[in-house]
Amino acid sequence: MAEGRKLMRSRNQRMIAGVCGGLAEWLGWDVTIVRVSYVVVSVLSAGFPGTLAYIILWFLMPEAPRTRPDL
Repeated sequence: MAEGRKLMRSRNQRMIAGVCGGLAEWLGWDVTIVRVSYVVVSVLSAGFPGTLAYIILWFLMPEAPRTRPDL
């Protein structure tokens, strides 16, 4: 984990809302590891708690700022 980095949803590594991509960037991990871990935890917890956690993080995590003005 990098010191002083804010936890934000990713604009580059997103499939739905960028939550897993943002967590991966914040932790310095590969995004695939974070996504697979999320799916495994969600399946083992009967799906609902993992889905609820994702939706909560979607609304609580700010989106990363745009890096290029033309996007």
